[in-house]
Amino acid sequence: MTESGKPILYSYFRSSCSWRVRIALALKSIDYETVPVNLIKDGGQQFSKEFQALNPMKQVPALKIDGITIGQSLAIIEYLEETRPTPRLLPQDPKKRVLVRMISDLIAGGIQPLQNLSILKQVGQENQLAWAQKAISSGFNGVHG
Repeated sequence: MTESGKPILYSYFRSSCSWRVRIALALKSIDYETVPVNLIKDGGQQFSKEFQALNPMKQVPALKIDGITIGQSLAIIEYLEETRPTPRLLPQDPKKRVLVRMISDLIAGGIQPLQNLSILKQVGQENQLAWAQKAISSGFNGVHG
């Protein structure tokens, strides 16, 4: 946290994982500061010694809050939900809550990793759109049948 007591979010503007955390912080009206971590510049600022000391996983987002640093967007969001319960991000009904968690896990573990810059470089620019459409549609087809 900063001297002002605000949490610090280390993020990259194009990172969907960082977007998830920014949305949760906004919905909960949590004032925070942003430290940009450019995943492309200088070979990737997430690989710097300074950032690695903060987050050994060398990934964004990372949130410094309450004296700890949390990596992984879903873990950050769960922590915010548990420590700052209002307003709620998850439905009260357990069946609806588990559906939200299923979709979140699907995106974080099954769809989004296939869209990472390192993967897309391997796919090649001419195939990126088809690759993305296939990954997204096959993932979501499983959720709603």
